[in-house]
Amino acid sequence: MSSAPMPTLMLVPTGIGCDIGGFAGDALPSARLLAAASGCLITHPNVMNGASLYWSDSRVLYVEGYGLDRFAVGDWALRPVRRQRIGLLLDAGIEPELAQRQIQVAEGCRASLGLEIGPVVSTDAPLEVTLECGASGASWGRLGCPDALLRAGERLKQAGATAIAVVARFPEDPESDALAAYRQGSGVDALAGAEAVISHLLVQHLQIPCAHAPALDPLPLDPQLDPRAAGEELGYTFLACVLVGLSRAPDLVSAPRQPGDLDATQLGAVVVPAGALGGEAVLACLERNVPLITVENPAVLSVTADALGLSQGVLQASSYSEAAGLVLALREGLSPASLGRPLPALQRLD
Repeated sequence: MSSAPMPTLMLVPTGIGCDIGGFAGDALPSARLLAAASGCLITHPNVMNGASLYWSDSRVLYVEGYGLDRFAVGDWALRPVRRQRIGLLLDAGIEPELAQRQIQVAEGCRASLGLEIGPVVSTDAPLEVTLECGASGASWGRLGCPDALLRAGERLKQAGATAIAVVARFPEDPESDALAAYRQGSGVDALAGAEAVISHLLVQHLQIPCAHAPALDPLPLDPQLDPRAAGEELGYTFLACVLVGLSRAPDLVSAPRQPGDLDATQLGAVVVPAGALGGEAVLACLERNVPLITVENPAVLSVTADALGLSQGVLQASSYSEAAGLVLALREGLSPASLGRPLPALQRLD
């Protein structure tokens, strides 16, 4: 008889160049393994989105980063649903042909995958996305017209959309060194930070599931392309994975709670890169004494357990396969310490 699912949080912060999870859906195999080990994995679009590629799993809850923070803090709960009605929000700055490509992806997902999509709304002004890089090397960005984004989101929610897929026109520099490094597997995703700004704004304002896909022209063929970036080279848009993820994303609820809602008190573990422990969700889990499993997954950040004074009580894993073993041990009620050698002696109190 198998044990009951143990809700587990998997975080791979976006825009920091993680070896696993810093590219086009390359954390999906790790997420699938953790979902199998835990029986219930809560994670965010950066982990699950692979541009034209995706993987639907009923054991995985797809929660945008701002909503995930509110869940971990305890402000919001997650309510599983059978389906979402996904409104499509298009940046007015997208050229007509490129905008039509996004609509065709949505139509294809309706016809082939049976997703409920619509209506479609364009912003009343271009969003004017700009990209920037922080001193740490992490990517981020700005919106010139955030109000236009929020107005379009409000229109979709009022029209009956229960989730929103956003496509914004992003600036392009196909000859940039940063893009070349990313395509060859050694750089930071320059778009990711700005994408997070867009989805965070909408989720904070509307309290419904949202996720973003950038609108970009196809890149020229690169024979030296890193396999982790290949998912972004397969088509004209990155929208398909967003639509699939949002199609069964849980509702974000504050009060009143219902039986079946999932809240932070039910978390059994949180799995996060060893150098990315400074986020709100991780710190909230630590305050609740949720077991923390850190995974060796190099990135441009180095906010480690030692840096935060957390050397005691942290479970360290050299890979996501090892982390999955630790999750399974916790789910089965096994002490992780009993699996290692030498086995520490019992402490005796005078």
